[in-house]
Amino acid sequence: MMAWLPLTLSRIATGLLHPGRPVLTTVAAALVLVPYSAFCEVIPVELRKTDTGWQLLRGGEPYFVRGAGGNHSLRQLAHAGANSIRTWDADNIDALLDEAHALGLSVTVGIWLGHERHGFDYGDETQVAAQMERARQAVLRYKDHPAVLLWGLGNEMEGFESGDNPAIWKAVNDVAAMVQALDPNHPTMTVTAEIGGDRVASVHKHSPAIDIHGINSYGGATSLYDRLRSAGASKPYLITEFGPPGPWEVAKNGWGAALEPTSTEKGDAYRRSYEQGVLQADGFALGSYAFTWGFKMEATATWFGMFLPDGSRLSAIDVMTELWSGRRPENLAPTVEALLVDGESELDPGDKVRVRAIIADPEGASVTVHWVLRPESTEYVTGGDFRPNLPDIEDALLHGDSGGATLRMPGEPGPYRLFLYAYDDSGGAATASIPLLVKGEVRTRFPIVVYEDSFDGMPWVPSGWMGNNEALTMDGEHGDNPFEGSNSIRMRYEGPFGWAAVAWQDPPNNWGDLDGGYDLSGATELELMARGEYGGERVNFGVGLLEGDRKYPDSGKTSIEGIVLTRDWQRYRVPLKKIDLSSIKSGFVVTISGRQTAVTVYLDSIRFVR
Repeated sequence: MMAWLPLTLSRIATGLLHPGRPVLTTVAAALVLVPYSAFCEVIPVELRKTDTGWQLLRGGEPYFVRGAGGNHSLRQLAHAGANSIRTWDADNIDALLDEAHALGLSVTVGIWLGHERHGFDYGDETQVAAQMERARQAVLRYKDHPAVLLWGLGNEMEGFESGDNPAIWKAVNDVAAMVQALDPNHPTMTVTAEIGGDRVASVHKHSPAIDIHGINSYGGATSLYDRLRSAGASKPYLITEFGPPGPWEVAKNGWGAALEPTSTEKGDAYRRSYEQGVLQADGFALGSYAFTWGFKMEATATWFGMFLPDGSRLSAIDVMTELWSGRRPENLAPTVEALLVDGESELDPGDKVRVRAIIADPEGASVTVHWVLRPESTEYVTGGDFRPNLPDIEDALLHGDSGGATLRMPGEPGPYRLFLYAYDDSGGAATASIPLLVKGEVRTRFPIVVYEDSFDGMPWVPSGWMGNNEALTMDGEHGDNPFEGSNSIRMRYEGPFGWAAVAWQDPPNNWGDLDGGYDLSGATELELMARGEYGGERVNFGVGLLEGDRKYPDSGKTSIEGIVLTRDWQRYRVPLKKIDLSSIKSGFVVTISGRQTAVTVYLDSIRFVR
């Protein structure tokens, strides 16, 4: 499939279409549809070794990557002086490629390769073959689009240990070799989580079909070039993610909470990473992609992101605009210093606490502020997996202004984090946060989410397929008519009667021979939303699966059976008060009963509650 443009016959005849720019004619004539690439030939990209090192050539001209990864406005990215954007997968990117090309941006097209921590098994020939076929289809679909720059094959698929699984690197090289055969016009790249362990050796020795080493590097970006050379690297590299130091790289306080840099400090980190990790490695570094051109919840609501959810730009944008374009923005985002607590940051339930702030606007404009207290996530190493935003704690704030805030701590013991958001009148913003602790015995925090918008990053993985599972398909990011958020789960069973089931497991593929699971003591029920395609679909919902004959059984097991779904979203509850929840390896089990015609079921908002 390819994108299509409306053109008139008269416009085609006169040849007035600018290559690569989607335009509409006002001439009255017959309207026809033509493929976008009909007037846009592929722009070949070459990786060349020169006397001074490596160089990318695009359309025969030297090309240094000034890019970002994320989903915010491409128009703003181009205006900031960038020339490229990176994706992590190739799902439905037709419109993105078209828009990027129209704005003069190239695209490193990511092709997602499975992660073992998400349940992918590189020893399973069927899974590996299916992955290869998905990659093949993506390359065939997009290889002739003029926006394509590189193929980014996988992102941190080697995991976070030594990264030396030979099965993974064989699969990476096999995909890369196939891509080279299908598309000689665009180099191949794979992306690793930094360069520790055997990553450099794996990319160089075990993946000869990989042309470029993509590296996600945060706190270590400034020393990356020297470390690569010390490790014997000879292939060129792109820094495929860089930004502030990650929560795994900063100091922790007395109870283990990561100390988040302010947005002003993060802007300085972007500058150092780019100047030292990219510009000072001329002939070896081919460019970089800043992370993230947008916003996301990871570790905290503000740690990673060059924008806020409302589109306000942070200091990182000002810094990268200057570095990409050579021009300093006329109006800079506000600056903020680290927050300071008057007194102790470990408090009793209900205590008052005062936090001081120092905020300034470089142009002297007025600044408005917003303070909010939220629970601490306590999960600082997520690998980029989806995490739901944590709720604001109502009524905690007693007073807040540009000089600081006074708040009353919650009665529930545990870690919290106070956030400051400061805004100027030109779309700029600044952020800072500080961890606070309410002393006392911490109970398990509920709700505990089983599914919300995506399978990624959830405690259990839907890896336990049972019954006639060859007739079952499941999509965890179905965007049509979710109950809440952006996506729901769509399960379709096409078997002639019979049944199929899926268990959410920890760790993945755990049938009782692996330790794991979670202590859910205190939960009173599992609740979820469900509906059928037409109504009348029969399902069972349960918690726990593994019996006592297994080495590591579920501590408890229960279910509700014989449920008949309707076409509308309905809430269902699995009571849990009477079972032992101290070690649940199988967090959720859904069984679909077959019938003469296909059965389609939708699930959303699955969570343990108290």
